[in-house]
Amino acid sequence: MANDCVFCKIIRKEVPTQPIHEDHDLLAFPDISPIAPVHVLVVPKEHMVNLNEAGVKDVPVLGRMLRLAARIANEMGVAETGYRVVINNGDEGGQLVPHLHLHLIGGKALDQKLG
Repeated sequence: MANDCVFCKIIRKEVPTQPIHEDHDLLAFPDISPIAPVHVLVVPKEHMVNLNEAGVKDVPVLGRMLRLAARIANEMGVAETGYRVVINNGDEGGQLVPHLHLHLIGGKALDQKLG
């Protein structure tokens, strides 16, 4: 884990959050600046800056991130109406925190510019 990474601090319980899910590899919690009624971050506990740092050994945890997003979408009641899963990668990709994370966004009609 990186000492100055805010997500690593959340994982170490140095910064408070309201976990939605936690297991050995992943932590999910509400985004502090939500853009929709449902806006959850799914974060691997092992620090990696972005997808460019992910290797073959990380494939299982990346898959678990997606499955967890789908499960949380179902639990939060947005699976049937639809939701978005986003990974911003790098500065020009809109990544604000240099720790790989997935955004689960739903609960309202989303702008279709991305799709």
